[in-house]
Amino acid sequence: MALFVSPHPLSIRLLSRSSDLSLRNPCRFRLSASSSTAAPAAERDKRNGVAILWYKHDLRVDDHPGLVAAAARYRSVVPLYVFDHRLLSRFSDEVLELLLHALSDLKYSLREHSSDLLIRYGSAEKVIQELVKEVNATCLLTEEEVEYDMMKTINAVRETFAKVTSHLERNRDIELWRTPFYDLENLEDLPLSHEDLKKHEIPLVSPFLCPAVPAAQLNLDWGHLPTFDYLKEFINGNTYKLKRSWTSLKETSAENILQKAIVRSETSITGDVQSNHASRKRMDNSVFVTQSGKIVGGGTLAVLNALAAYLRYLEGTARGDWQEVHDRIREAESRDGASFYALFGPALSLGILSRRRVYYEAIKYEKERNAGFLSPFGYSASTVAAAVDAVCSMEWYWLMALKSQKINRGMHSVRIWRWKGHLIQYTIIGDKGPAVLLVHGFGAFLEHFRDNLVGISDGGNRVWAITLLGFGRSEKPNIVYTELMWAELLRDFVIEVVGEPIHLVGNSIGGYVAAIFAGLWPTLAKSLVLMNSAGDVVPGYSSIPLPKERRTSGATWLGARLLLFYLRSSIGQIVRNCYPVKTERADKWLINEMLRSSYDPGVLVVLEGIFSFNLSIPLNFLLKGFNGKVLVVQVRDERSDLQL
Repeated sequence: MALFVSPHPLSIRLLSRSSDLSLRNPCRFRLSASSSTAAPAAERDKRNGVAILWYKHDLRVDDHPGLVAAAARYRSVVPLYVFDHRLLSRFSDEVLELLLHALSDLKYSLREHSSDLLIRYGSAEKVIQELVKEVNATCLLTEEEVEYDMMKTINAVRETFAKVTSHLERNRDIELWRTPFYDLENLEDLPLSHEDLKKHEIPLVSPFLCPAVPAAQLNLDWGHLPTFDYLKEFINGNTYKLKRSWTSLKETSAENILQKAIVRSETSITGDVQSNHASRKRMDNSVFVTQSGKIVGGGTLAVLNALAAYLRYLEGTARGDWQEVHDRIREAESRDGASFYALFGPALSLGILSRRRVYYEAIKYEKERNAGFLSPFGYSASTVAAAVDAVCSMEWYWLMALKSQKINRGMHSVRIWRWKGHLIQYTIIGDKGPAVLLVHGFGAFLEHFRDNLVGISDGGNRVWAITLLGFGRSEKPNIVYTELMWAELLRDFVIEVVGEPIHLVGNSIGGYVAAIFAGLWPTLAKSLVLMNSAGDVVPGYSSIPLPKERRTSGATWLGARLLLFYLRSSIGQIVRNCYPVKTERADKWLINEMLRSSYDPGVLVVLEGIFSFNLSIPLNFLLKGFNGKVLVVQVRDERSDLQL
């Protein structure tokens, strides 16, 4: 079955179709395997061969196209998970906990299907090279990735795999699969904007059940899962780890650091310092498996059970496990619909549950509530809307990221970095010299620095430019956007991507965020340039307000929609006003890209954040502990183009 999207995004009709999958090498194949007598020679070779199924961020047997493909086409399948230092070092302790629970369940699920999960430690390319030789594998299947580091690892594995299988008659390559949400034959067919996507009748692919998995039929040491403590030692004891003094910086939030700084200052305090570590009681069969007790985890069935509880929030329940989920919903609903990603986001990022499985379950429940129908006026439950909106949004940004990696038509190479499960775009120019990071202003994105990147790089620098979460083609999740959140994003980007202290340049709100970053984590910044920065310098300030919890209201809801209408209708003039002297910089491409991004899912959530920004903390207070050089360029002459 396939779901067809009508011009109205909430109206869906069912059409029957054959189930097929999109892969690379070959591009298309059918799940139903032909008999060996009728199959061509190449297909018979595959049926007699051994395939390695390399798990990464797809920790499930349910709705797993790679597993379905391997089971249909190969005599023997070896599921593999590699504890690779380079990949694990990106995970927080909480995600590592979630990972171990998911792998334990995956190993159990595969055993139920007469298979197992092979556990290995080391670099992926070396582990796979040794395993290919050990099992005489003729194929390696793994999920397609969009993150730069993951793609680099896959390319290293591809080179190794090609070398170790070079003796075979036909060239071998890694087969990359994906879990398609929309049945697109070619990424070129992806509409330019989300608004256009909603107007097209693009079929949605239904999830698959777990197939019968061919046993490995090999004498292998399947290995054991590590304890959490051993895993931490393994990560910290390898050559790829980040500086320990830097990774520890990620353990404390910007808000807590700022609160302590304010308390230490001899100023009056307007607010109470509250602990974020309230004790909570967890049930024996709880799906909140991590120490924080704030995110859903475990195996696929456990997460599906939590999803069922989430969707049925309005019905109430007498079940203890469902009531626990309902309690967490109330705690996590910082704004309408935000609880879904807060609870299920990490599980989706690890692939414990596929996005299209969430969509399928949400639509199925919605139809159960409405006698088999879907209303053209919206969903009958806010939790259904939250789940559907979240996974559809995630799919859109993933497709845009994938297209940017395959069909890059911009002026600069675009890379993808994943931050807390969200996809962030960035670029880098130059391969030597001091590190410089450019941070754009509100409503902008990394391409606003397109005329500056090469010039700064030619001066003997390595230059990074980033598109902050909520802007451009970076993801726009349903969260509360704050200046502190963006400062934490910059901190993690410098630690995980740049890897050394930076010279930081910030424009507009990006300048204020850069000042927070430099003030709270001064060891990560060498110097700071503020270009037409938001915020004020207040000599002799007498009081500093503590950060307060951000909540949306009816006024912010209305204000965001009015602002969006104004921006869409006036975007050309607004951009040209930024470049009154060199008007050619406000070209058609820049204006069209800003207009395109205004139709992205989640843009209204970002605009609502404008009304809760806290710019009241003086820049001189933020930077009083920063010992690097600071250059402030504040231009008021309308004829100037110094605003980047």
